[in-house]
Parts: sequence; C-alpha cells; structure tokens
Amino acid sequence: MKRAATRDAIASVIASVIAPAALLAAGSALAQAPKYPTKPIRLLVTLGPGSAGDNLSRLMADGLSRSLGQQVVVDNRPGAGGNVAAELAARAAPDGYTLFITTISTHGINPTLYGKLNFDPIKDFAPIILAASSPNMLVVHPSLPVKSVKDFIALARQKPGELTYSSGGTGTSQHMAGELFGMLTGTKLTHIAYKSTPLSINAVLSGETIASFASVSVVSGIVQAGKLRTLGVTNAKRIPSLPDLPTIAESGVPGFAIAAWFGFSATGGTPEPVVNLLNAEMRKVLQDPGNRQKLAAQGMDVLDSTPAEFAAYIRSEIELWGKVVKASGAKVQ
Repeated sequence: MKRAATRDAIASVIASVIAPAALLAAGSALAQAPKYPTKPIRLLVTLGPGSAGDNLSRLMADGLSRSLGQQVVVDNRPGAGGNVAAELAARAAPDGYTLFITTISTHGINPTLYGKLNFDPIKDFAPIILAASSPNMLVVHPSLPVKSVKDFIALARQKPGELTYSSGGTGTSQHMAGELFGMLTGTKLTHIAYKSTPLSINAVLSGETIASFASVSVVSGIVQAGKLRTLGVTNAKRIPSLPDLPTIAESGVPGFAIAAWFGFSATGGTPEPVVNLLNAEMRKVLQDPGNRQKLAAQGMDVLDSTPAEFAAYIRSEIELWGKVVKASGAKVQ
C-alpha cells in the first residue's frame, strides 16, 4: 500500500509539472504559427489577357486582395493548352502563395490528349473551389455561305478537311468542341491552335480560319457588331443572355454539349486550413451581387463547391473527357 501511495504521489507531482509545461509549449507553438497571408499571392492563369478565364481570374484576384489584405497578382502563362502554367503551379512551394486557375483543359482534357504531362493533375494540386462555367458559341466569318448549323454540316461534308476552325490552344474546350462536333456529325474540320481566345477570334475576323467555337464572353460583342455570324451555343441548354440563339444540339447534333469550366487550386500539399480559408474567401467573392452581375453579363454561370466536391468533380471530368478524346482520335505528343 505504501509503495502504491508513493507511486501515486510521484505521478501527481510529475503531472503538476508536465501539464503547465505542455500548455506553455502549445501556446508558444500557436503564437509562432505563421499567419496567412503575410505577403503577395501569385495567381497563375493558363489563358491570355481578355479571355473568359483571365476575366474571372482578375475579378477573383481583386476580391481576394481586398478581403485578405494582400495583393493577389495575376500571372498569365498561356501555352500548351494550359500545361505551361499548370507545371509552374505543380512545382511551386505548397504554402498557399501560388494559386492556379484550374480548367477543363488542364484537369479534364489534357491528361488523355497529351502523351505525357510534367505534372500529376490529381497529386500535384489541392483543389479549392469550382467557380464558374462559360459556354462557347460556333461563329463563322460572314463570307461563309452558311446561316445555320445544318448548313455548316452540309458544307463540311462537301469539303472534308478544308474547313478550318481556330481555338485558344490545343486541349481547350474550343478545340474539343470541334473534335466532338466532327465525331457526332461525321465531318472533318481542321483545327488551328492559337495562344489565346482573342487571337483565335482575330484569325476568324481576318480570314485565316473560317470558324471558331469561341467563348461567349469574348465574342458576343463582335457578333452583335455584325463582324461574325453565330450559328449556335455549345451548352446543353440555351443561355439566358442569348435566349433566341439555339443550341447546337437542338440544331441537328443531338448529344452535343460542352462548356468551359473554371476553378481554383493551390499546389498539392498546401495546408488544409489555408485551403479552407481560401475556399471561404473565394465563395464570398463569387456570391457578391456586383460580381455575379459582371460574370452574368459575360455569359458565365457562377458555381460553388467545397474543396472535396471540386476534387471529385475533377476526377469525373478526367474520366469523361478521356473517353471523348480516345473516341475522337485526337492526340498531342
């Protein structure tokens, strides 16, 4: 009994010494934990200035700069369907100071389209939020003798491989819209890639190419000015900003539907509290009535997700577009 009492007494003394020390150490660790953010943040953008993704990124950067109290700098790094920017983001320090606009190209189409990627679209990124989607529309040069999707299909069948269409890059939704269109209509269009959507539209305007599946947010004003003719939107449903413009699906291509989507990610391994903080702040930016109005005016639909939901969505898109890319036969080495 005496030995037991002695052991209990010793344990009590040790506990009385260790407990305050542990609390002191924990408090010290919390006090020393770095706050986020304490310096400017870089937002890597896969697209050139003036594109739908660039416009969304700049709106997000402005909102985050205000709410986080640190400047968020947009860094446009177009090229290789977004792979240039994606590789930079994948190799950055996992500290939340490098963000990346994650797109249907980099995290849907490219994993199958490209023979080899210098990044892993799953392991090398920490998804934050699925932010918005943007439909495209099929536009043609006014000199082309077509007034509808059916006319365009008929002409393409008469001239296999002769009709050219431009896009903002290999692996973009604009590129794959053409591949999907050809696959579903039994036609052959020739794809010509440019470094940005505005450049691809300039190609149609100048006659370098005769068509493009262009972003609504970029091309709608040009169409309204009569400089290009639009034949249909790529969405599954008509878009509210252009209610009289039919979808390509309802114009004779059943099952055709594709819209560009945009989200934001950090480098893989970024601490979960940082990812969750960014998700919360990005949601605030997207839910702001003024920002929603700006995006709607550009034909963009605001989306929302948790980091886990966005991660699951990315996996589903890689699987979906993997099937489409393989069926189309498109490949980039």
